[in-house]
Amino acid sequence: MIKIDGVTKMYGQALAVKNISFEVERGEILGFLGPNGAGKTTTMRIITGYFPPTDGNVIVDGYSVLEQPIEVKKRIGYVPENPSMYKDMKVLEYIKFIGAIKGLKRSDLKRNLESVVEKCSLEDVANKRIGELSKGYRQRVALGQALINDPPVLILDEPTSGLDPKQIFEIRQLIKSMAGERTIILSTHILPEVSMTCDKVVIINEGRIVAEDTTENLGRSFAQSYQLEMTIDGNPEDVMEIFSQIPGILRVDNDRNTYVVDIEKDKDIRAELSRKIVESGFGLLEFKSRMLSLEEVFLKLVTEEEGVNA
Repeated sequence: MIKIDGVTKMYGQALAVKNISFEVERGEILGFLGPNGAGKTTTMRIITGYFPPTDGNVIVDGYSVLEQPIEVKKRIGYVPENPSMYKDMKVLEYIKFIGAIKGLKRSDLKRNLESVVEKCSLEDVANKRIGELSKGYRQRVALGQALINDPPVLILDEPTSGLDPKQIFEIRQLIKSMAGERTIILSTHILPEVSMTCDKVVIINEGRIVAEDTTENLGRSFAQSYQLEMTIDGNPEDVMEIFSQIPGILRVDNDRNTYVVDIEKDKDIRAELSRKIVESGFGLLEFKSRMLSLEEVFLKLVTEEEGVNA
């Protein structure tokens, strides 16, 4: 659906992104992560046709951003980090205005407007001026104008920036509701939001792609070990003795009946460990695997890259 192919962008002599390539499948939600100045916004603006790449190309739904920019723009809804809106206009008036700019026919505009108002939960503020709305509702209006032409692709740059926890949850649910229906690239600094919302993650640092995978696979790939978190009903000293008998265990931390077990990355001892605990007469109340979190992977990648380039 979206293919970024060898894209480089220069601002004069300054390099913003260097030879980056990745793809987003139809109906997929991709989290696009990176520290400030990494090249996220530049990449998103190139995808939307806001400005051209210095080198490389972007293909959206089969159309080239270089050769068919109008066709690309017809297929994209874009919400920048700080969306500019006419605050003296009413919500419905503004979204209809954007729909007209995008060239929608009157019948399509009416139908799409009803759908957008419902999807973005704008019924209660439809006739209010945008300047009177909370930031959460203004963000809903920004999403509404992006959706008015029913685009197959959404580009969202920090869509929950500055919102309170309730508003973040509501916008996150709205984005998740479009999974499978639209192809979405979501840039955000809120890493747990990516884990809860996105199918795949691309991490960019200093203008280069440093990782691309699912959040689960990223945690597995960059871990030097993996962890088991266990709740065991039994004498802690006796339980620790069982742990000491099993090769591959690097470390065990315990707090009362809860144990966090560090295990060598390539050794799967789950079956053996659970069997020995049960055979010893202890109650195995909880047993779950834990990999590196997305935040841990992100910090590891960015720190390592900074060290390499220092």
